[in-house]
Amino acid sequence: MSLIPSVFGNRSVFDPFLPDVWGSDHDISTLTNPRIDWKETPEAHVIQADLPGIRKEQVKVEIQEGRVLQLSGERNVDKEEEKNETWHRVERGHGKFLRRFRLPENAKADEVKATMENGVLTLTIPKVEEKKPEVKSIEISG
Repeated sequence: MSLIPSVFGNRSVFDPFLPDVWGSDHDISTLTNPRIDWKETPEAHVIQADLPGIRKEQVKVEIQEGRVLQLSGERNVDKEEEKNETWHRVERGHGKFLRRFRLPENAKADEVKATMENGVLTLTIPKVEEKKPEVKSIEISG
């Protein structure tokens, strides 16, 4: 006996293109948090966020409390209906997003640079130059 309703036939219940048995108003109402990559180079911390379909005007990058980096924004869905249009499915995420990171002590939080290209936001946070211990040579007598 199958636990999958017969409306699915031989298809998996996890098939993303199943018929919408829950009604036409069943859609994704919030944008999931964007995927983030954070790497550290000798010169900087580099953070990349995937924000497909979002324009740079829809993204806000802020430094709060001196060391907290906050990414936020909103992706709106254009659902203006014309007389001859009917939406059958809305699956692409939309809504607000928010990500926060505490920057390490070696990050120059006041020098963050941000660029956005092809739906990828790249933040470059320079690092404080590491002070190398002073070495003083001692002459050996004798």
